[in-house]
Amino acid sequence: MKKLNKKIFSILFFSIFGTVTGVGIVVPLLPVYAHDLGASGLYIGLIFGSFSLSRSFLLPYFGRYSDKKGRKPFIVAGLCGYTLVSLAFILANNVESLIGIRFVQGITSAMIMPAVQAYVGDITPPGREGFTMGLFNMSMFLGLSIGPLIGGEIRDQFSLDTSFASMGILAFAGFLLSSFLLPPARSESVVSRGTNPTEWKRLLYDSDMAGLFLFRLAYAACIGVIWSFLPVLGDLEFSLSSSSIGILVTLGIFSSGLLHVPMGFLADRINRKMMVVTGGLIISYAIFSFQWADSFNDLVVASVLFGFGGGISMPALMALSVLKGNSTEAMGSVMGLLAMAHSLGMLTGSLLAGLMMDVFQLRRAFPSGGAIMIICVGLFIVLSYHKKVTPARADSRTGPLDLEG
Repeated sequence: MKKLNKKIFSILFFSIFGTVTGVGIVVPLLPVYAHDLGASGLYIGLIFGSFSLSRSFLLPYFGRYSDKKGRKPFIVAGLCGYTLVSLAFILANNVESLIGIRFVQGITSAMIMPAVQAYVGDITPPGREGFTMGLFNMSMFLGLSIGPLIGGEIRDQFSLDTSFASMGILAFAGFLLSSFLLPPARSESVVSRGTNPTEWKRLLYDSDMAGLFLFRLAYAACIGVIWSFLPVLGDLEFSLSSSSIGILVTLGIFSSGLLHVPMGFLADRINRKMMVVTGGLIISYAIFSFQWADSFNDLVVASVLFGFGGGISMPALMALSVLKGNSTEAMGSVMGLLAMAHSLGMLTGSLLAGLMMDVFQLRRAFPSGGAIMIICVGLFIVLSYHKKVTPARADSRTGPLDLEG
């Protein structure tokens, strides 16, 4: 039976952990920084949306090329570019420059994530998709949990430029790990087998893949709303410090991260479709709860609920994605499409919420994310309802994938 390559898994885990921690240091501070520079709600949405926009166009292509050329070249090049772009934030002095830097940062990010997640999928043992992907996702959730706490303290004790420099240093550490410790691309299974992967455009016509895509888009839209406007809500209506805002953002991410391993273990044993739908409904309620919040404690409860919803749904969703990647021999394309869904969701959520803030009021930004999630949960059910329970790994390369396994 195939075993997990612990060395490669550890290298990828810690490379992404360091890089994502750097992102977590800065991202919660950007909305308040942009607001101080005079940005409207729509411009705050554009700062987050520009990152997602550039990623969205390139993610499927980088994912597919990693199916042909190997994962390591894209991981190393992306982390190097991420390091350089991260340091460019120090030179930004207006809203327009922030938007431009985030756009370029999105390009470098598009090289990293589909290749990394596809690499993890390549080395995942059969029947352990949920647990392995849940464990790997801990690298991102731990990084995003620790990052805002560190970022708030750095901002309060030092300066925002120090936060930007910290992000660059951590990305560079990930670049060094991947450059020197990952095996050469020619030794990767995706390169050695020499098969022609399924076209990513063809994957979009698969109802299973469409359901996974739409749910991931909705989840990311909710994240875009929270990351863009929860810091502003905390600053303007609750007069919270940067550290308190960091704690708020961290609670949602950390509570989700805590559940990824046990929920991944569970996803290998029970109905995955049920887990995805259950998590989506919890997420929807949590997003609406931000609009109803009257105190800091209410914001805490809403953040934790959002984390629980993501922690239940995402390990099951990623397990299904690994199965689809294996059945089509197009792991990079599948992960690229899901990352594309994430980017489009972040873009849609942040822009729609920004528009709602400008037209109505700040609190009206949050229900837009909840509405998107409810709609996409329904579409996920419709697109996958006809499937029956089958063995965990599909036997046919192009056959339908069980969404209930």
